[in-house]
Amino acid sequence: MKHIIRRSTVACLAFVLAVNLGWAQTEKAHTAPADIQYRASAPKINALVHTKLDVKFDYAKKQLHGKAWLNLKPFAYPTDSLTLDAKGMDIANVSLVNGKSLQKLKYTYDQQQLKIQLGKMYKPEEPYTVFIEYTAKPEELKAKGSAAITDAKGLYFINPDSTVAGKPVQIWTQGETEASSAWFPTIDRTNQKTTSEVSITVPSKYVTLSNGKLVSQVKNSNNTRTDTWKMDLPHSPYLFMMAVGDFKIYKDKWRDKEVSYYLEPAYAPYAKEIFGKTPEMMEFYSKLLGVDYPWNKYSQVVVRDFVSGAMENTTATLHGDYVQRTPREMLDETFSQAESTIAHELFHQWFGNYVTAESWSNLTVNESFANYGEYLWAEHKYGKDVADEHNYEDLTNYLSSEKDANKKLVRFDYDDKEEVFDLVSYQKGGRILHMLRNYLGDDVFFKGLNLYLKQNAFKNGEAHQLRLAMEEVSGKDLNWFFNQWYFQAGHPNLDISYNWDEATKTEKITIKQTQGGQVFTLPMAVDVYAGGQKKRYQIVVNKAEQTFSFPSAVKPNLVNVDADKVLLAEKNDHKSLSEFAFQYANAPLYRDRLEAVLAAGAQKKDPQAVKILLAGLNDKFYGIRIASLQGLDLTQPSVAAAAFPIIEKLAVSDPNTLVQAQALAALASRNSAADLPIFKKSLESKSYAVQGAALMGLALQQPEESLTIARVLEKDNRKALTEAIVNVYAKFGTDKELPFVKEKFEAAGTNEQVQLIPAYINILGKTNDPKMIREGVDAVKAIGLKYKAYGANSFVSNFLTQLKQQKQGDQASLTYIDEAIKELR
Repeated sequence: MKHIIRRSTVACLAFVLAVNLGWAQTEKAHTAPADIQYRASAPKINALVHTKLDVKFDYAKKQLHGKAWLNLKPFAYPTDSLTLDAKGMDIANVSLVNGKSLQKLKYTYDQQQLKIQLGKMYKPEEPYTVFIEYTAKPEELKAKGSAAITDAKGLYFINPDSTVAGKPVQIWTQGETEASSAWFPTIDRTNQKTTSEVSITVPSKYVTLSNGKLVSQVKNSNNTRTDTWKMDLPHSPYLFMMAVGDFKIYKDKWRDKEVSYYLEPAYAPYAKEIFGKTPEMMEFYSKLLGVDYPWNKYSQVVVRDFVSGAMENTTATLHGDYVQRTPREMLDETFSQAESTIAHELFHQWFGNYVTAESWSNLTVNESFANYGEYLWAEHKYGKDVADEHNYEDLTNYLSSEKDANKKLVRFDYDDKEEVFDLVSYQKGGRILHMLRNYLGDDVFFKGLNLYLKQNAFKNGEAHQLRLAMEEVSGKDLNWFFNQWYFQAGHPNLDISYNWDEATKTEKITIKQTQGGQVFTLPMAVDVYAGGQKKRYQIVVNKAEQTFSFPSAVKPNLVNVDADKVLLAEKNDHKSLSEFAFQYANAPLYRDRLEAVLAAGAQKKDPQAVKILLAGLNDKFYGIRIASLQGLDLTQPSVAAAAFPIIEKLAVSDPNTLVQAQALAALASRNSAADLPIFKKSLESKSYAVQGAALMGLALQQPEESLTIARVLEKDNRKALTEAIVNVYAKFGTDKELPFVKEKFEAAGTNEQVQLIPAYINILGKTNDPKMIREGVDAVKAIGLKYKAYGANSFVSNFLTQLKQQKQGDQASLTYIDEAIKELR
């Protein structure tokens, strides 16, 4: 599972950082209740063996009519009863299958669990089959979601009556955490595994997808078709899936296995661009892990209104519609967007599906690995700079959330299982694996992953089993590592200072752990640069304050602590700007250069800082070029004189469109007529980001012309260009442009909606249409309420207060706005 909100691009939207997940964040700070409840793994009284389903749909009622045959056996002790999860269903028949006949069974049902008397005592391993006929009614189900998975109905009907023009009719499922039991009776626990066969009857015009292989398609007499999908390897119930809709299928392959992509017809021509790296990913992960992709096929389907970013159902990942993009949109993408999600969900096919978390308390063995799978693919495909930037984003997202610092990675005391889908299980856990890899070395680390996968294949895993596998291959005791990173909360805060002793020719570094409480054990590399050479030392920090001494013939130019840049820690590093300048020029990693650029940006008037930032404009990696552009103080004449010639070249010819766009924004800041030809030429770019930046630059000098051009650009606008058009309309247009702004706001994803709120509010202030005002207020209020836990309510309230100033004299609107502000408190 991966949540798609990663990072906001404007400073006023800082609260969005709190919603980020490469996967997702909890809604409130975790505080253990006074009487801590231990969340044990679910007891296995009966074991699922095989699940056979036969389903059809009532589109009008948004219901599923199903038949289920469940093959089970007592697990360890004799039993005469069976308890199944079955949420919000009508139960028509519960019977024991006795040959070709059905024997009715007694049962009780409370709308959550179906408790069945089997009529006799079954011995351990003695098989039996239960038949259940039922109706699932997801629209009547009151189910609580989470920040990662915003709803838990299990089964979703999208536009079933075709009332929303242009929106496809679809059905899809979402089983994590325990919502599969909202559409079929099962033992809805991670430590259950079952093979499956799912027969789906749908109108003949629709395509279906489910787990495993499509083994038959039967045309029925009533213009319907029944597709049967078979999964011959065991997997957990939460990984069951169905999708039904007007999808176009693109067939690909990996080795001799089918790989397929299901998209809406409008995006089918771009299937290869969207998903085409999947077979290469499958090959890379198979070789890296020493375990070939274990399932019989791999499909990816894109659906509307998905309740999260994506879901790694066995053999059939389901993506939200943000993954559907045109080639023009892809021009402006970084790895951290759709491709990282595709990699994340694929890596789950090993970590999460092949070996599944024993319980939600051990979610780390699913999600931390999938998160780190993103890094591994980026490193392989695009190199260390791209991977390390991705790593740094995840690290800073975790460190920026104070409320996650007191959560353990493995936690058995959560209030609600949904809480574990947070920055700890995803981002922090991925960084912990990165440290473990660095500590053990690549050969041993990946050998350990191979052993863990093979020892627990088609079964369940925990952090302890991971530790034991790593200890077996490394010959090292790793209790200290797992105790502090998996079973304790928090992270170190390091204060690093330096002192050169000329008399003894010794460089001393003092490292203080200032976090209080637990002291961490931190193996790390230290690189000492002196006399034109670099010497590496390995140290272990394991005290609240420690001083390390390094001999050197001359005063070092730089002492680079955590030289591999792997520590999960907050660092206050007392280097001078001259040392950071040396670090930028000589230390090789992305983080080395970024740290120097950020230090320079914090002291941007210093000549040494300017030198670093100017050098950063020509960095080999686009992320550093962007950070350098953002760090420069272009109001200083000397800086402007040195920087603008370089910035002009970046705006016109940088190979990365995001750098071009940032350079155009920098040019716009000087408000010079000399830049107008660059802006106008850039409006011809295929990049939405470049066009958007050029439009904003033009608007600052020629607002009327920018309005005219914006209306032309309405014909094909997405993402950054849409935001630019909306901002131009809000600042320079009239309420005639309000319908466009409203349409774009309603169609945008959450991140984009938040970014559009200031402009939407501003243009609402220009209309006297009470209906448009109410609809706009309701739309932004909904965002504020949905993300209230992250400060969105205050963010939205501030802009609604601004709208009040614009609507003075319109008492009806003022009253409506006041009511919205009250709701947001």
